[in-house]
Amino acid sequence: MTKRVLLYGAMLGIVVVSLFPFFWMVVTSLKPDADIFTKTPEFLPTSPIFDRYLHLFDGPVPRQFLNSVLVAGATTLITGVIALLAGYALARYKIPLRRYLLIVILSIQMLPQTVLVIPLFVVLRNTDLLGTYQGLILSHLALTVGLATYMLRSFYLDIPVELEESAMVDGASRLKAVRLVVFPLVWPGLAASSIYGFITSWNELMFSATYMQQSERETLPVALQQYFSSYYSDWGGVMAASVIFTIPVVVFFLLVQKRLMQGMVAGAVKG
Repeated sequence: MTKRVLLYGAMLGIVVVSLFPFFWMVVTSLKPDADIFTKTPEFLPTSPIFDRYLHLFDGPVPRQFLNSVLVAGATTLITGVIALLAGYALARYKIPLRRYLLIVILSIQMLPQTVLVIPLFVVLRNTDLLGTYQGLILSHLALTVGLATYMLRSFYLDIPVELEESAMVDGASRLKAVRLVVFPLVWPGLAASSIYGFITSWNELMFSATYMQQSERETLPVALQQYFSSYYSDWGGVMAASVIFTIPVVVFFLLVQKRLMQGMVAGAVKG
């Protein structure tokens, strides 16, 4: 009984610590400016205001929100498809110099993002993709595909190759064996890589600010910069925009979590 109480107490403490920043963000977005800058912080607003949220929906934020959803969604989808196929090839086939190829993939992920800005700018300019959604999505793929491929390769290596061979002995082609046997078992890896790809693309600022020069194509991370200037920082507006900014990430994680659990159960049954 004591162990259970300690376990639940520890879980409750982790939940409180994890959710407190979001709680404080929501509370701050509802406070008047005078209450935000008090020496003694108030955990609940005495007179909450909702004008900041109304101002967000009256401005360019809805368009910027849709831009972020479009870019992050497309980046996540393309990353998942490429990583799903490339991870399988690296795990199952004896590709020449495969070890060095994996080192190159990981080395690219270790490069700072600033190193990629100018080369990608030149590529997008020469291909007339500068300032387009397609160009921004391709630049985000440079940040997500490598690590997602490596993650899925690790999941493929944990799946016994004998499962595919048994299906092929029963008459299935390799493609059918992979589709019906392997892919259902790799759902946890695909879910994890999708979460990584979506969050990386959703939070990305440098490429979006550099390549998307038209205001109607800006994403939300770029929009958040308008609340800061050399003379004043609108923290209430930042917090209100951050609440809207955070909701899609939470919703996407909850949707993918279902697939994550389904993949774990499938692996437990079929393994």
